[in-house]
Amino acid sequence: MSIKRGATYDDLLKVPDDKVAEIVDGELYASPRPRIRHSRVGSLLGAEIIDIFDRGLRGPGGWWILDEPELHLGDDILVPDIAGWRRESLPSLPDTPAFTLAPDWVCEILSPSTESLDRHHKLPAYARHGVSFLWLVDASGKRLDVFRRDNGAWHHVESHRGDEQVYAEPFEAAAIDLAAIWA
Repeated sequence: MSIKRGATYDDLLKVPDDKVAEIVDGELYASPRPRIRHSRVGSLLGAEIIDIFDRGLRGPGGWWILDEPELHLGDDILVPDIAGWRRESLPSLPDTPAFTLAPDWVCEILSPSTESLDRHHKLPAYARHGVSFLWLVDASGKRLDVFRRDNGAWHHVESHRGDEQVYAEPFEAAAIDLAAIWA
């Protein structure tokens, strides 16, 4: 839901706490908090990736993975469902309320109330700010779509459905069990 053009951070701060507020291309969007299934899929996917790529328990490590970080990228203020930074590009986590460095990877979990915002507004913003990889997760359809940014535009790399074990960019060094995230 778009509520104001020419929005500022002060406008964003006035949005009620039961909404996720973002500014994309100068327009303020206030979306309802995610439904439980959306949150559960995001939590389980985040846990899979964190164990393997952040904590390095079952894989190579080398990443910082966070749920719903606030990104201040130019005039855009974005809140992806999950985001990750390679430790080589972000050696330590800042002690700030928001990141000003674009993540290397973002994941948006699609829901009926936010799919248009995610696909038509946030994806171009992520590409514009230099995010290299993007995942779109459709929890109800049990589908993962993987995108890579080439020459400033998103290119669909692959789709995965159902209960596959996937080696998806940029996390192809270890398998992610999709069956575990649909639970």
